[in-house]
Amino acid sequence: MDIFKIVFVCGVIFTFCVEVILGTITCENLNMDSCAFAVSSSGKRCVLEKNVKRSGEEAFVCTTSQIDTDHVTNWIESDSCLEACGLDRNVLGISSDSLLDSQFMQKLCSAQCYNGCPNIVDLYFNLGVGEGVYLPSLCQTRGDNKRRGMSEIRSSGYVAPGPTVPAKLMVDGSPAMAPSTTGLY
Repeated sequence: MDIFKIVFVCGVIFTFCVEVILGTITCENLNMDSCAFAVSSSGKRCVLEKNVKRSGEEAFVCTTSQIDTDHVTNWIESDSCLEACGLDRNVLGISSDSLLDSQFMQKLCSAQCYNGCPNIVDLYFNLGVGEGVYLPSLCQTRGDNKRRGMSEIRSSGYVAPGPTVPAKLMVDGSPAMAPSTTGLY
């Protein structure tokens, strides 16, 4: 029986050592300064999220998203790539909204970013595809055509429904307070 315990303990130690040597990345173990644009060893993208505690204090945590990468694993994006591509390490979540920003697109399509930062290009390529935009074509277009291509991008965010009663504005342009339809205040 003791030989089985020894073999089991050695197996566990060996597995742990292999993980440490290979440098596996688990999103939940990353801090705020390395989370955004990182990719776990399983090929899932890491996402920085903000949690608000009961006390009202904000806490930032790194979590594993459900977004797979095409070819990248075990990756923490370099500061030089973030700078070249016009990105911020403290961004929360993953969104295609920046594809609508012409200054961001100019940096993303620059030779330094597009040719030197495959993880970032892979992310925005896939976000673009999800919005019906082919990133290489968008980067090749110039001037008005690029604006037209960006205007075709649809927002992927949830939009809350509008009011069920017509909105009224006060003389100063601020919204008038409507009476409660539930009777609760």
